[in-house]
Amino acid sequence: MASGLNYLDRQTLSVLAQTIQDELHLSTVQYADITSAFLLSYTIMYAVSGVIVDRLGTRKSFLVFVSGWSVACILHAFARTAAQFTAFRFLLGATEPANFPAGVKVVSEWFPMRERTLAVGIFNGGVAVGAAIAAPLISWIALTHGWQSAFVLGGALGFIWVALWAGFYRLPRAHRWLGAAELKLIEAGDAPTTEQPAPVPLKRLLRLRVVWGCILARMLLDPCSYFFTFWIIKFLQQERGFDLAAVGKFSGIPFVALALGNLAGGAVPRILIGCGWTQDRARKVTMLVTSLVLPACLLLVTRVPSPGVAVALISVAMFCHGAWGFMALPAEVLPKRVIGSVTGIAGAIGGVAGILTQQAIGWTVQTLSFTPVFIACAAVYLVAFAVVCLLIGQIGREQVIAA
Repeated sequence: MASGLNYLDRQTLSVLAQTIQDELHLSTVQYADITSAFLLSYTIMYAVSGVIVDRLGTRKSFLVFVSGWSVACILHAFARTAAQFTAFRFLLGATEPANFPAGVKVVSEWFPMRERTLAVGIFNGGVAVGAAIAAPLISWIALTHGWQSAFVLGGALGFIWVALWAGFYRLPRAHRWLGAAELKLIEAGDAPTTEQPAPVPLKRLLRLRVVWGCILARMLLDPCSYFFTFWIIKFLQQERGFDLAAVGKFSGIPFVALALGNLAGGAVPRILIGCGWTQDRARKVTMLVTSLVLPACLLLVTRVPSPGVAVALISVAMFCHGAWGFMALPAEVLPKRVIGSVTGIAGAIGGVAGILTQQAIGWTVQTLSFTPVFIACAAVYLVAFAVVCLLIGQIGREQVIAA
């Protein structure tokens, strides 16, 4: 649910981009500047928040950061200039990234190794659900109550979630409803420990090939995630003639497909493992198949004449993007005590790539078209798959990391 709220708040601006641009007379390049401000703070805080999550723990981290991004979302309702949107977007970017290292760490706390891909898929599926809900919900609110109300709603929902999290979440060993047999199942496959492990220095982590495999996969594929999040609705409006009402009706479909893809990225390998495959083989075959389907969809999307077919192709592409499962990699190969830090570092470097590509996308779309952007996205998935094979090696085997 936190992931859903995270992306509902983030996607609000994407859904309302054309409306706000028209009302406030903002250019496409200014919109790219606003999204880049988000990614600048997001990138910096992704690395910092990962360390904070490992130090504070998941319960406290979620309480602090969800409260922060809820405040930032509400402040958007008071923006009237590009500079104000940039400032509030910067604040949102500073508070939202902790959702992902914290969420992956929660998965490592509550699920055994063999179940973590599916669990991360469910958690990450909340991202797409939030984005899918955003289009019809925000469009309706904006059309009936004004665009400012959409930002207020997102922030208010965040504070409701914070209250529920504070009341219910505990670690497995401290949870009063968890039995010994369930605890044993959750901890199956973890490296045995007899004492509290010492923190692992960042320099040592960055000397490990497996860590760089997780980082480079994020660096290659995060820009595609940001493109789908920030620009697909704008593509449908600018290139396919969708108005805000049509956005509300149809633009949620690709994000539903993304949510289903996140689930499939965990469910399909789990089914294959049940058929006798190793976790490594099941995950890599899923990655390879999606890496081959994605380019076909992305290269065709700007060529087909029908808006409906374009939406269908985008939906298949986003399904495959979710099924690739790159967010789950740290939880599948690293010990729990470093998952937050590595996820944070990887997300930060992915954010740097996102900042650079947002500027490039803004210039390309305004000067040329969306076609070069789709071509660039089509090329990266097989490269990311090769990186995983070469640097990470066997998926499903926890790497031993000395303190």
